[in-house]
Amino acid sequence: MLILRPMTAGDFERFVGHSAPQYAAEKVTSGEWTPEEALERGDREFRQLLPQGPDTPDNHLFHLHDPEEGADVGVLWYALQTRAGSVTAFVYEVEVYEPHRRRGYATQAFALLEHDAAVRGATNISLHVFGHNTGARALYEGLGFQTTNVIMRKELG
Repeated sequence: MLILRPMTAGDFERFVGHSAPQYAAEKVTSGEWTPEEALERGDREFRQLLPQGPDTPDNHLFHLHDPEEGADVGVLWYALQTRAGSVTAFVYEVEVYEPHRRRGYATQAFALLEHDAAVRGATNISLHVFGHNTGARALYEGLGFQTTNVIMRKELG
């Protein structure tokens, strides 16, 4: 059974070092950024969104910790945002690390997220998923998420 373990300032630097390059790669794959600019832009976006690291107001950064394994098996980052008059928990990052996937951790993480966000006043959860990430899309749909926006692109030439 997972628990949410808050990140420290030292954890935060490791988190950005691991997650920002992955985010940058997704932006390249989706055609939004060039490979040449991606790493710098990814790091910059993380630091702009989290100027005070794990102490940035209304942002909640956690390790997904399995006490039975005695290990962190992933990460979760969400921010509380007021949208259309209600408080939304916007998920910026949820990742179960490769060796721990396909063991139900993602489903547990979302159950913990729902509880944590509700306690903090959220009435809904929102997230972005890259269109090419069919596995994540299937997980989110299975958890009851509904599509609210779709951005499409067609290459010319």
